[in-house]
Amino acid sequence: MNKTTDHGHMRAEMDKLIASLDLPELNKEFMRARWLELVMWMDGKAKESVWWYRRLRLATIIGGVIVPALVSLNVGSDMQGLVQTLTFIVSLGVALSAAVEEFFRYGERWRHYRRMTESLKSEGWQFLQLSGGYANQTHVQAYPAFAARVEELSREEVDTYITQVFKEKKEVDEKAPAVQ
Repeated sequence: MNKTTDHGHMRAEMDKLIASLDLPELNKEFMRARWLELVMWMDGKAKESVWWYRRLRLATIIGGVIVPALVSLNVGSDMQGLVQTLTFIVSLGVALSAAVEEFFRYGERWRHYRRMTESLKSEGWQFLQLSGGYANQTHVQAYPAFAARVEELSREEVDTYITQVFKEKKEVDEKAPAVQ
């Protein structure tokens, strides 16, 4: 299945579960608009980040293995220029892929979004099954706590992301020479 099909299938399954709950329609719409959309968005961002992370890391690793092999090639003078050009191009590719991954931090983003997706899903499953903190309640009784928990997770995600961005900016600013 491709990403669009996976998301469509997950959305349809979750929508059926939400529709089956004994909740007022407004609460169901809030669940779809806030919890389900947040799960879908985080999941999409996690998949996008891991896609970039894996490709950039593989380019860095594979290129990093190829460069020493090219450098150590002992070819005739008629091929030397080609080997030097290839070495330069592959080295540039390695440096660019490593720089892009370091700048965008796709590995960290992937882990962050995956962790948040799984936290939101877990919270949703506990609510749907009336387990964990929602045990011994009806969905109507448990809904306010669920909604509050989803908002808490959303705030945590924003705080974590902003803290990481601020940390990156602060580190870059501290490394940059002072302009006078």
